[in-house]
Amino acid sequence: MRGCGDSTIRRWTLRLVGACLMLELILPYAPAKSGSAAEYDRPSGKPGQSRSVVMARNGMVATSQPLAAQAGLEVLRSGGNAVDAAIAVNAMLGVVEPMSCGIGGDLFVIYWDAKTETLYGLNASGRSPYGLNREVFKERELTEIPAEGPLAWSVPGCVDGWQMLSERFGARPLAELLQPAIRHAEEGFPVSEIIAGQWKGAEKSFESWPDSAATWLIDGRPPEAGEIFRNPNLAATYRLIAAGGRDAFYEGPIAQQIVEFSEAHGGCFSMQDFADHAGEWVEPVSTRYRGYDVWELPPNGQGIAALEMLNILEAYDVAKMGSHSADYLHLLVEAKKLAFADRAKFYADPAFADVPVAQLVSKEYANQQRKRIDPNRAAVDVPAGAPMLQAGDTVYLSVVDQDRNCCSFIQSNYYGFGSKATPGKLGFCLQNRGALFSLDESHANTLEPHKRPFHTIIPAMVTREGKPWLCFGVMGGDMQPQGHVQILVNMIDFGMNVQAAGDAARMRHLGSATPTGTPMQAGGGKVAVESGIPEATVKLLQERGHEVIRSPVSFGGYQGIRIDFEQGVLHGGTDPRKDGAAVGY
Repeated sequence: MRGCGDSTIRRWTLRLVGACLMLELILPYAPAKSGSAAEYDRPSGKPGQSRSVVMARNGMVATSQPLAAQAGLEVLRSGGNAVDAAIAVNAMLGVVEPMSCGIGGDLFVIYWDAKTETLYGLNASGRSPYGLNREVFKERELTEIPAEGPLAWSVPGCVDGWQMLSERFGARPLAELLQPAIRHAEEGFPVSEIIAGQWKGAEKSFESWPDSAATWLIDGRPPEAGEIFRNPNLAATYRLIAAGGRDAFYEGPIAQQIVEFSEAHGGCFSMQDFADHAGEWVEPVSTRYRGYDVWELPPNGQGIAALEMLNILEAYDVAKMGSHSADYLHLLVEAKKLAFADRAKFYADPAFADVPVAQLVSKEYANQQRKRIDPNRAAVDVPAGAPMLQAGDTVYLSVVDQDRNCCSFIQSNYYGFGSKATPGKLGFCLQNRGALFSLDESHANTLEPHKRPFHTIIPAMVTREGKPWLCFGVMGGDMQPQGHVQILVNMIDFGMNVQAAGDAARMRHLGSATPTGTPMQAGGGKVAVESGIPEATVKLLQERGHEVIRSPVSFGGYQGIRIDFEQGVLHGGTDPRKDGAAVGY
């Protein structure tokens, strides 16, 4: 006869076996070190990823902070469309991720309207003050534009962009869409982990700006991860916008407070600068890459650099080379150098400069540029090409609704907390996009009154056979075009899904010439790589003349939604390098 101990042993044995089986299932999905999930394999043998693809049938939001993603999802579930949800998400991000974005910054959008089956582009970037010109810098004995303070200000275009989107495509009133953000700003929210680290990085700068310190610090220090933060000043500002729309910002009390703050701190803003602000609907620009049409916005942004890079890469059998091979990464870096040399010379406000967009993104020009690449050696001196052929902190969000309207939306302050200046008790900081002007009078991007500066933030969209296939973006300064290309090559050439494509280890080339007039770094710059890039690949790149580093730099923050029309399913991916989430219903 068996004793009671035998039964107990059997129960515990079964529990142990079950636990081991669970561990076997769970462990392969563990997130990789240094932001790369490519070092882990799933049981299927496919490249590992930090989490499963999020799938839903009706609507989806992907962005860099979960509370913001949920705010957008609530709008979709209650009958709002992609534009409505995007505005709600952006307003919430201004509360929960204030160093990266807010109504003191600009925005850009690529929008697919399912009803008309048409792509629309919105450039909601602001212009320099009428009273600011190069002579101001000469008088103040400055040879470059300071990244902090009033000389880096341009008019914030965000709120005008919200209203333009809402009036043309929205289904819900702007006042309703701002309510979740108002509630969280007033009642408080727990600061998420990565955002808490970014917040702390700006602490020192607030010493020069008492209003910023009063707005963004708790008892003289940045909030910690998990600590509740409140911004009642921003809640009050949002209420003004909810009641008065964009006019409250550009012609009413908000503009008045900004101008008064500017006058008190040596800035050049006037009420006329705000009254004359207007965003612009623009035509997106595309190139075809292996049967996929990739869409970006034209300058003053840097989106067409991604198109230039894709055109150069298309002639190579990248899939055969392998995702982490030295051959592929070498070509990627060299293509980037060529595209960014053109970026430094040609990209500017098209109202002030003749930007040869069609030539820069043409296949003929790519053929010409490709001849400049040595497959065995890194280029150290890369001047701009000759495209006149004869006969570069940000938030990104992606929203797709049940009708398959798609909103690719990016918004930014530029640096963390922008210029570091928070005007009075408005609860938001002013961007420092004006720091991206050049003071060289012969440069296309030279500073002039009422001119839009070169911009780094770029949304993207991919269509296939006339329908949207991928609504995505990668935030992070001049990483953005490089990130766009790597995401697309990962999906199109290497067959990765929408999550694995963002998890895979990335490279970032540093040191190209810039549209502010900074020349390319000596030696051709540096190539930063994440830990998922094998050491053998690093050595081969070094043999070709690349200076490869593993120093911690930003490799961007990706969000993407792939649209599967055949199954009627949305596939969402979100970057493990951020606090974000992809959510659907």
